[in-house]
Amino acid sequence: MNVLVIHSSPNLDGLTAACAAAAAAGVRDAGGQAEEVRLNDMQVGMCRACDDGWGTCRREHVCQVLDGFRALHGRVLAADALVLVTPVYWGEMSESAKALTDRLRRCEASRGEQSGLAGKPVICVAAAGGSGGGMITCLLSMERWIQHVRARPFDLIPVNRWSRPYKLTAIRAAGRALAAGAW
Repeated sequence: MNVLVIHSSPNLDGLTAACAAAAAAGVRDAGGQAEEVRLNDMQVGMCRACDDGWGTCRREHVCQVLDGFRALHGRVLAADALVLVTPVYWGEMSESAKALTDRLRRCEASRGEQSGLAGKPVICVAAAGGSGGGMITCLLSMERWIQHVRARPFDLIPVNRWSRPYKLTAIRAAGRALAAGAW
């Protein structure tokens, strides 16, 4: 199984990176392929609501903006499953995670049941450093995104700096179960 692990924090050694590494390790434990993507290095910009608000994303299911999104969109579609790990900023996904999920939604949700993400299992992790708050509202937003693109929530995992030790173990177990086809 090929699992794309996308994490969206500028901090290379923080909680978000540790969560992504744990998920990838779990996938590998089960014999799967884990491809890690550090979203902040991908130059994926915000949706520009082209033309009348719907550019080629609605008609052709391809974004017309030429940045790192097109290549990443293809990798997302090619993967068997996804893990999306984001830091929590004010109860929401990071700006880079929001940019990616917004653009994926534009290209895939309009396809309905033909979405390239339809039925694809997704693990979402909301990593709240700082105050440790906002994890649940962040996961609610991530779950709505999963529903819009017709993917399937495999697990939604909140983690903060106090729960880090045991949640990293849980995230690794979730990655292992995902790659083992426990869905």
